[in-house]
Amino acid sequence: MSTIAPLIAGNWKMNGLTHSLEELSELARLLTTGEAPRAVVVVCPPATLLATMASQGASSGILAGGQDCHAQSAGAHTGDISASMLADAGAQFVIVGHSERRADHGESDDLVRAKAEAAIGAGLKPIICVGESDAQRDAGEAEAVVSAQLAASIPDAAEHHEVVVAYEPIWAIGTGRTPTLEEIHDIHAAIRARLVDRFGLSRGETIRILYGGSLKPQNAREILAVDNVNGGLVGGASLLAKDFYTIISAV
Repeated sequence: MSTIAPLIAGNWKMNGLTHSLEELSELARLLTTGEAPRAVVVVCPPATLLATMASQGASSGILAGGQDCHAQSAGAHTGDISASMLADAGAQFVIVGHSERRADHGESDDLVRAKAEAAIGAGLKPIICVGESDAQRDAGEAEAVVSAQLAASIPDAAEHHEVVVAYEPIWAIGTGRTPTLEEIHDIHAAIRARLVDRFGLSRGETIRILYGGSLKPQNAREILAVDNVNGGLVGGASLLAKDFYTIISAV
């Protein structure tokens, strides 16, 4: 693994009620009584739990993140949440451009970039998601698709502000299927090369690239050891403290 401090982020998606914070308490216990984690730990709960989670997790070093934000800072956007609202609730990160948002809500690369810019403007660190479908992978277009998404989704502000890239092959999310270690290596190397091409060596080499897509306790250690994998974006396994802690400990 690179010398970049790894980051493990849990995306709870549309899961979690008040009693789910018991899992957060258990994760905090594991993090503070076990071996000190060698990774930055972020949990992105539903917005209804964000403020409580941010407060509850602070003492154990668990950082809070949002799952999405609006591109505008305020206004007549019923049901949406601005980046500044997330920051006000205690978030330090926010996921933008997750494949489920791109698919379910038709989000374009341009919109994802605007959301990332809004996040940076509010003092948040955007986790910008990219990834190909199974049809694109089968057609040999994975690298081209991901490179195009990167170019259009990452704002120029990334040259001076912290951003995180998360590679999530769409066909591996929640399916139990994962790419081979060689496939992960190759796409992460391509992402790194694109970042260096755009932002220069000193900046491009410091941007974290996370892997996501059926990352679980059973495969975390080998995936997180691949070159240019600087952590993970974890879905279902982040809902259970024991599983998530196992992945964090695999760093």
